[in-house]
Parts: sequence; C-alpha cells; structure tokens
Amino acid sequence: MPTFPLAARQRALAVLVVLLVMFLMPTGQALASTQTLGSEQQQPGVEDPGTRFFGALLDWDKDSAADYAQRLGTPAALYGQNVSMPVDDGGREYLKGYFSKIADQGSHALLTVRPGIALKDIDDDVASAFARQITTAAAGFRGKVLVRFAPEMNAPWVSWGQEPEAYRAAFDNVAAALRSTLPDPEMVWSPTAEKDYPFQSATSTPPKGVPLGSVDTSGNGVWDQDDSAFEPYYPGDDVVDWVGLSVYHDTTGAGKASNTLPTAGEFNEALHVSSGGISSGGAGTDNFYNTYAQARGKPLLVETGAFYSPGAGGASELDVKQTWWHQVFASVAEPGNGAVRAVVWNETTDVREPGRVPIDWRSTAEPQLATPFRTSLDTSGLTLGPVTEKGLDNVPGIEAPQAKSGTVIQGWAAWASAGSVLIAVAALWLLSSRAFASKWSYTGTGKRDARIDMLRGLAIVFVVVNHVGINSVFQLLSQETLGVVSGAELFVMLSGVVLGMVYGPRIATDLGDVVDGTTKRAWKLYFTALAVVLIVYGLSLLPFINAAAVTTFTDQGTGGAGRAAAGTTYDLYAGMEGLLQFPVPQGLIPALLLLQVGPWQFNIMGLYVILLLISPLILVALSRGFTWLVLTLSVGLYTAGSIFRFRLLPSQFEDSFPLLVWQLLFVVGMTAGFYRRQIIEWFGDPQRRLLLGVCVFLAAACAVFSWSGPYLTNQLDVRLALIPESTFRFVYDTFFSRTYLGPGRVLNVFLITIALYALLSAFWKPLSRAVGWFFIPLGQATLYVFIMHVFFIVAIANIPALRDGNLWLNTAVYIALLATLWVMVKTKFLFGLVPR
Repeated sequence: MPTFPLAARQRALAVLVVLLVMFLMPTGQALASTQTLGSEQQQPGVEDPGTRFFGALLDWDKDSAADYAQRLGTPAALYGQNVSMPVDDGGREYLKGYFSKIADQGSHALLTVRPGIALKDIDDDVASAFARQITTAAAGFRGKVLVRFAPEMNAPWVSWGQEPEAYRAAFDNVAAALRSTLPDPEMVWSPTAEKDYPFQSATSTPPKGVPLGSVDTSGNGVWDQDDSAFEPYYPGDDVVDWVGLSVYHDTTGAGKASNTLPTAGEFNEALHVSSGGISSGGAGTDNFYNTYAQARGKPLLVETGAFYSPGAGGASELDVKQTWWHQVFASVAEPGNGAVRAVVWNETTDVREPGRVPIDWRSTAEPQLATPFRTSLDTSGLTLGPVTEKGLDNVPGIEAPQAKSGTVIQGWAAWASAGSVLIAVAALWLLSSRAFASKWSYTGTGKRDARIDMLRGLAIVFVVVNHVGINSVFQLLSQETLGVVSGAELFVMLSGVVLGMVYGPRIATDLGDVVDGTTKRAWKLYFTALAVVLIVYGLSLLPFINAAAVTTFTDQGTGGAGRAAAGTTYDLYAGMEGLLQFPVPQGLIPALLLLQVGPWQFNIMGLYVILLLISPLILVALSRGFTWLVLTLSVGLYTAGSIFRFRLLPSQFEDSFPLLVWQLLFVVGMTAGFYRRQIIEWFGDPQRRLLLGVCVFLAAACAVFSWSGPYLTNQLDVRLALIPESTFRFVYDTFFSRTYLGPGRVLNVFLITIALYALLSAFWKPLSRAVGWFFIPLGQATLYVFIMHVFFIVAIANIPALRDGNLWLNTAVYIALLATLWVMVKTKFLFGLVPR
C-alpha cells in the first residue's frame, strides 16, 4: 500500500539526518564536557543521614523527568517507576528509557517491583534472572537504585498480598540477587498502614492456605485486628535498608468522590499510626514509625499526594493540595520526624472505578499550583536534584542502555513526506480507474470472497506479531502503521462480515439450521477456550517451563486502567492453584467456567462466544428489513458502554474488549456481510465513485496522523513531527482510545476496511500473486492460527537468546514462526483436533 514508498523515502532522508548529527555531535559533546567539569561539585548521597530527598512519581507515557524539572524549576532528587517481575521485552525497554531519562537529570532511581508470578515461585533462579535484567538496564547509571519490592504486601487487594512466609522468602531472594549484581542497591520494605487490617472479619482460617500461626501475632487463636499488620511481613534488619509508607489525603473510601480539606495534623497522625489505627507519639509495640524507622535506625520513605477530582465539587484544587503539602513539609521538618529521609510526591492522573472518577494528584500541572508548591517545598529541608553527575557513565565491556530510538522527521521534510503519501494515494486511485486496470481487478464469483480471506490473513498476522511481543521489523507494520487501528479491531469486524456472508442468505428460509450452526460454533469456541486455559495452566506447573508470558499481563498504559497503570503486572491465573486442593475453593470453578482466568492473548474468545450466540437475532432483524433498528441499537449500546463503562459479565475479556463497546464492530461487520453485494454495487455506481475515493483518502490521512505520534517502535521506525506531541496525545486519548474504542478509532476501522477492500478489488491479480499465497490460507484458518499461536508464545518466551532484544534475530524468529504456521495450515496439521 502507499506506506511502503513512504518508508523508503523516510529512511533515506533519515540516513542523511543521522549522518549530519554524527558530524555535529562531537562539538556539542565536547562543550557539554567542558561545562560539566567546570560546574562539578560534591553531591549528597543516600548514605548521608543528614540528607533528605524529594522525589516524584510521573505518568511516564505523557510526562518526563525533563518536563517535570521545568515545571518545578529543578529536577527531583529521585523518580519512581513501576517494574514487573519477571521483566518482559516491553518492560526492559521501559527501564532502559527510564534510567536514561533520570540520569540526564542527575537523579536517583526508585523501582517499585510488582510481581506478576506467585511469591512462592520467586526462587533463587527467578530472582537472579530479574537482578541481571535490572543491572543490564541500569548499566552506566550513576545514581543510587532504591528497590521497593512488592509494596502493600499486608493488604488483600494486591495479588501478592497477605502471604507473610512466602513474601519474606521472596524478599530475601530478590535482595540477595540484586546485591550480587547491582552496586549497593537500597532495599525498601513498604507495607500499607490502613487501620482496618486484616481487612476482613476475624477468622481462624486465613486465605491462600496461610498458616494461622504466621499471622496470629496476638496468640488468641484468630486473625483479627488485635494482630500486628507489620510484624509477620518484616523480612529482617539484615535485608531491609529502608522502610516505606504510603500516606495519602483521600477521604472518599468506597463512597462518592468529594474534594475535602485535610484535617489539622492529618499527615503527622498517619505517619505515627499503629496497625490498629491508633496514633501515638509513644513507643507503641506496633507503631510503624517508632518500631520500624526510629528504633531500627531505618530511613523512612513516604509516598504521598492529595485527592482531587475535577468536577466533584467541594473545596478548590489549590485549597485541598496546598493545605496538604503545607502539612507534609512542615511535618517532615520537625525534629521528631527525623527518620523521614524521602518524600515522593504522586504527580500522576488516574481514573477510579466504579463511575470512571478522574483523579488529579499533581501539584505542578499548572503554574498557579507549581509556584506555591515550590515555595513550600523550599521550607521543608528536602534535597532537590541534581544529586549525581548527569548522564550515563561509560562502563568498560558493557554497552550503556539507551531508550528505544528511531528517526523523527521534522519541519518541511515531515510535511513533504506526508504530502507525498497523500499524492501517491490519489495517483493510485486514479490509476485504478483506467481501462487497463480491469485486467488486474478481482473477478471471483464464488460464495467465498478471497479478498475477505486475504484481509483476515493480514489481521491474524498482525495479532500474532503483537502478541508474541518481541521487538522486530514486523512491528513497523503491525503497530498502528496502516492507521490508528490494530489487528484486533480488524479481526472482530471481519469475523462479523464472514458470518453475515455465510448465514445471511440462509436466515430467511433455514432459521433453524442457522441457529443450530451458530450455537454449535459458539459451544466449540467455548470448550476450546476452556481447554486452552487448562492446558496453559498445566504447562505453567512444569518446572522447566516459564509460562509467565501468557499467565501474567504487564499493563502498557493503553487499557481501561489508563496510563497510570503502565508497568503494573497482573496475575491472570490468581487462585488457580486451588484446583489442586481438596476441596476446591468456593468460587474457583465458576470463575473458570466464566473465563475469568486465562492467557490475555486469548481472552477475546469469550467475546466471540457471546456474539455468536446473539447473531441469529441480528440476522433475523436484518432479513426482515429492520437494519435501521439493528444499527441504532448497536450504536446506542456502544455509546452507553463508552460513557458509563460498565461490564455485563465478569469474564476476563470485558477488561480488554468490553462487550457493549466491541459489539459495534461485529454488528456493523455482520450488516456489511449481509448486504455485501448491494454495498459493492452501490459503491460501483460512477456517481458514487468519488465517495469511495474520499474514503480511501481519509484512510490514508488517518495513517499519516498515526505516523505523527511520538511512539517509536524500534531504531528503524520513522515518525513525522507534524503536530506537537501534547496535541497528538490529546487527540489520541480523546478520540482514538483502544479499549473503549474512541469514535475516531471506530471510523478509522471502517475507512481502512473500505480502502483495503477497494485496493484488493482494483489490483487483485498482482497483489494475489505477490502475497495472496501466504495470507489467504491463514485467513481461511484464522481460528486455528489463533489457538496455536498461544503455545508458540510460550515456546518463544523460553528461548533465552531472544531476551537480549536483538532486532534481526527476533525478526528471523518471526519469519520462522509465520512460515511454520503457514506450513501447518497448508498440511492441515491437527485439523481433526483443533477447530478452524
């Protein structure tokens, strides 16, 4: 398509730009070196007991350490980042970029490790592999690395929560591994100080099979509020370097969002809270500050922020946040709170379920906040950055990691590239109308439309590439290159098209057969999904297989939880070990049957099951002329789902593919398949040809918009700086969101489907000869390919050589994978067992 000529021109221009930069760079580096030497000074270290640091947690996908330093007037002394365990390819790229960015600010690092596997599975080997990955990512980093392992481990709302023995063992393993590879890491133990511990009614049988004796510190035979919230989880003075605590002003609880002023002394009372909720300045036996910071001589790191929700009413943003930061800074400056060695401010936005309540924790987003915040911060005695020499150090024998890079074309060159693409698309469109083009056009007349098969083949290849997830040349095409769409949207819509084509002509006369056919298909998909879930779980139990690639999910910040969740890892098989117990824990079997567990790469199967079951009703309505009603109801449900964002089912697919929203693509696809011949004839009218051309042109414009984003896939990627990054992010987040299918994304799916179908129709013969032999067989067996690719993901994740991120090696692996899948389809390998 027109993207290929663009890529060639862009990369040629990119080479010239890179060569120019290489010639100019030495002069700039020499000047920078001179300036650095001239301004070199002694920097405070984390070991200095008189130094108290100020830090920040950022939305790294839409903020940066440099931008934060500009808003605050100086860098923070340390910056926080979530990191999953184990670390996948995406996580490694995040980490490399993170260390590089904060090194440029001369700041320390705070890594919050969120385990994506069971604590019991974090043995010496897992911990050592994790430590090597962190050490590699941090090569050349001059600052200190604070590692906050599995915070809030005494709470039930995290997957690793309330397993004291397993937690202490995992903490020990991670601490030992990091200390053997990373120069002087600082291990941070950070429980939650919520007063309602253990967050449930008194019981003599703690969950997860935890022995009562490990949590019943009072010895009264039950686990209740008389028991220590901290003691069972403390790993020991020998492995804990810092202790941490989260102290937020947030009075909403489970109620309605409300902006309230902090009460007098609220922060200080929370700082000295005991596990039973009693604030005391005395030496209580479970007073966190006294017992774990002061008495043990451990420095204390406090994470904090003040709740503010725009539009929720109540106190103003400045009043809420200013009252809180005055309290925080005044409190940490008191001699009685001298153990507080770091205050880390939450500088992110978030969305809280239910109700999609927006939360803005930031204190520097606007000058009217940033100026008084900095004024108050200067009275606290907290140290700001830079606290180390800026930039990454050159480590002999180790290549200093760099952030994911590529080429960004700016100015007139960017606009010229975009214009050349649109001109090429217009020329291609004019070429398709010439008389000789009829020799190239599609002439098939059978029941099966090979153009749809080729498009389905393209979509399933994009799905496979993105799900395997190792960085390669293929991502240059699969990750929103043809427009602001992914393979998933095309896959769902084209599935609807095929169903409408196959069953549409039969619905009026063979309703029973149609219902029987779609129901059997739905049950086949359902039982296939259950089988895949259980087989994957079985594989995860094998000691020589690491199945974390399919049993955990690392949020990239594009899902329903928003960007603030980027880096968070979820255990997709939480509680499944109960299948090996007797009796099986209550609720586990229903969760399994409702597909609440399973590989994230496969969870869309639940969506297909539901859509297949309701498809006969839609087909009946279409056959009786109620097309307007079908589309109106579908759009209405989509709108309601997008605005209110409630889920109909507890199934896992609702997290990524909300039923009320994603049904729109399937229903529109079914309608298009039902009326396929009429639609083709309608667009074939010479008077409407211009409208078809407009659709093709708009599809190309959406592709150009996608290329103007700041997201670089790898070092070969090329982006066009057509609009400011902030403008792109706003437009993308507002109109092209993925999980809840922003209206721009929905329109783009329709446009790209029309454009590609028109392209195949006009130039079918040369295109089918070039790539049809590959895509069409895959498109005719998409379910088979979709099932099998899950097991290839597991296999590839267990090849150590692929963890180094070698672009060309990974590309070779993709070629081998896609070739293998194609051969399996052509030879009908296991076709009698695996559904197609």
